[in-house]
Amino acid sequence: MKTTVTALNGALIGEPEMIVIPAGDFLMGSDPARDPDASPEEQPQHRLYLPEFAISRTPITNAQYLVFLQATHYRPPSHWRFLRWRIRRIPAQQAEHPVINISWYDAVAYCKWLTQYTGKSYRLPSEAEWEKAARGADGRRFPWGDEWDEAHCNIAPSKEHTTPVNAFPAGASPYGVLDMVGNVWEWTRSLWGMNLRAPTFGYPYDPDDGRENQAAPEFIRRVLRGVSFYNDPHMARCAARYRYSPHNRFDSVGFRVVIS
Repeated sequence: MKTTVTALNGALIGEPEMIVIPAGDFLMGSDPARDPDASPEEQPQHRLYLPEFAISRTPITNAQYLVFLQATHYRPPSHWRFLRWRIRRIPAQQAEHPVINISWYDAVAYCKWLTQYTGKSYRLPSEAEWEKAARGADGRRFPWGDEWDEAHCNIAPSKEHTTPVNAFPAGASPYGVLDMVGNVWEWTRSLWGMNLRAPTFGYPYDPDDGRENQAAPEFIRRVLRGVSFYNDPHMARCAARYRYSPHNRFDSVGFRVVIS
């Protein structure tokens, strides 16, 4: 069903702001000689070419997700239910916080609706697209550079819950993308595999080896990126990878979208 919406300054209400990431190579993964916190699943570091794409400047917010719920009557996040499931109410003063308690399937449903809503081809980012948007081409450890600064992101031990998605402008990536470290983990379209401890799909990253199969069975875990406010600084790096079942919903997990 195509939703009729109102335009505001040329943009559809609820449509995320997108940032273009130019075509070219970037350094993906971690080099232990440069990053003492590098994990085995992030190695070897390698150079990868990606064509141009656009990514949402921030994670999808509660306010943006509400537009989707109002248009589709889709099931709201669990912490939005106050009276009965059809009552859709954003938690107080959190309209610009990232939407949480979202499964991989919920995020995919949002992308499908947003595609229909706008006529543009929205989807979840691959983990390669996510990482390039987070760190640029030079292999930096954090979006802002190689030196840790807790004032640039929402992360433990000083943070205890989500924050507005544009609360840390100094933490922007080289392309101006926000919240690429901290606030919430973010779903990607990429597969991790069945093994909880070691990824089936390791590095070097190969988009043609099956890791981008969107029809994979529901028991295959998906990759998340970005770390959340729960995590310690050693995880708060552009190359850090994590995994969950696509059915999982947690208060530390959200998502952002891309157009290729």
